[in-house]
Amino acid sequence: MADLKALADAIIKGDQETAVEITRAALDEGTAAKAVLDDGLIAGMDVVGVRFKKSEIYIPEVLIAARAMKSAVEILEPELAKAGVEPTGKFLIGTVQGDLHDIGKNLVAMMLKGAGFEVIDLGVDISAEKFVERAEATGVQLVGMSALLTTTMPGMEKTLKALRDAGVSAKVMIGGAPITQGYADKIGADGYAADAASAVDVAKSLVA
Repeated sequence: MADLKALADAIIKGDQETAVEITRAALDEGTAAKAVLDDGLIAGMDVVGVRFKKSEIYIPEVLIAARAMKSAVEILEPELAKAGVEPTGKFLIGTVQGDLHDIGKNLVAMMLKGAGFEVIDLGVDISAEKFVERAEATGVQLVGMSALLTTTMPGMEKTLKALRDAGVSAKVMIGGAPITQGYADKIGADGYAADAASAVDVAKSLVA
C-alpha cells in the first residue's frame, strides 16, 4: 500500500517529485482520495504550520512545502470531486484597495488549501464592491482581508460594512503586519490572525 506517512514527510520537506509520485501511486492502488488528502497532504501541512508557528522554519520552507502540496492536490482534485468530498470550507481572500502587498496573503491562501479549504484568491488592490460581488456570487463561508499599510487599514472597515450592508453572512477574518486583535474587535471582524498558521486555526474554528 502507498505510504501516506511518507507522503506527509515529502510535503514537510517540500519534495515535490516524491509527493506527486506517492499521490499517483496511492490513487492507482485504490486508496481513497480523502485518505490521501487527510493522512498525507493535510497531515504534512499541519506539521509545517506548527513548525512555522514555533519559528523552527521560515517563509521560504513553508512556500516550498506549499508548492509540493499544490502539485499533489492538482492530481487529487478530480478524484475528490468524483468521490463527492466537500472542502473544509470556502474562503474568499484578497488584499484591500490601495494595497499591493501579497506575500502574506499568498502564504495564508496556500496554508488554507493545505488544510482542505477551497480558496478563491481575488489578488491585490480589491475594492469593497469587488469583495461583496464575489462573496455573493460564490457563497463563501469566510472572507479574508489583508493589509500591510496603515493607510489601507480603513479599507477593511469599509469592506466589512459593505459586506454586512449587502447581507453577506460570511464570517470575516483580517490580518497583516499592522493589524491587531484590538483593531479586529474595533471594526467588528469575526477573526484575526497574526500569521498564516494561526489563520488556518482561526478559519477552522469559524466554520466549525
